[in-house]
Amino acid sequence: MRGQSIPINGMLVDATVDLETAALMLEHVPTFIQYNELAMQSVTIEDFDHMNQENWLMPDEYKQLDIAEYVLSLCDSEAALQRVGEELLMYQARELFDLLRYLKFLVDVMQENHLIWGVGRGSSVSSYVLYLLKVHRIDSLHYNLDIAEFLR
Repeated sequence: MRGQSIPINGMLVDATVDLETAALMLEHVPTFIQYNELAMQSVTIEDFDHMNQENWLMPDEYKQLDIAEYVLSLCDSEAALQRVGEELLMYQARELFDLLRYLKFLVDVMQENHLIWGVGRGSSVSSYVLYLLKVHRIDSLHYNLDIAEFLR
């Protein structure tokens, strides 16, 4: 069915990739998003967002990860420790530690499956924490990029 659109659970999916190959890759991914019947109900965007933020689809080892300790352990200088400490306070104030845990999981899955992702784009490259988690490849500490550009 390569190169055509096919219906899956009421959605039209572009099958430009070999679905058998994609299925083989997915069997190695420990968690995947399934079609959610909630999308068919009348739910506000805010309620849908809140429900999904409480239900991160990742293994328990990532849910239990002390992300602050992990990222701090990646620092190799006093300047890096200072920058990471500042950023982590900003992430914590915005209740984004679960997002950082999920990004760690996502990067690990992409690396394990030899998937390629971009170098980085937009204001996210100003985050040194995201650089240490390998979400992007721009060393914001080296280029003196202001974290305020990302976490306003």
